[in-house]
Amino acid sequence: MWIYEKTLQYPVRIKKPDPGLAKLIVSQLGGPDGELGASMRYLNQRFSMPYREVTGMLTDIGTEEYTPPRWK
Repeated sequence: MWIYEKTLQYPVRIKKPDPGLAKLIVSQLGGPDGELGASMRYLNQRFSMPYREVTGMLTDIGTEEYTPPRWK
């Protein structure tokens, strides 16, 4: 059994909102040139690679790009 508490791990106190910085952060994580986009490109290229030796490397790079920056 486990208990689910919907709370943040660290308190967040925003003194002055910055929409420009928020837009940049969101685009780096999920935008076309962000982490998720890069991960999907590597993982898709893996399946069309003619050399079996390289597919493992593309898989490793794709999964590394997929991990969020806070986990690295």
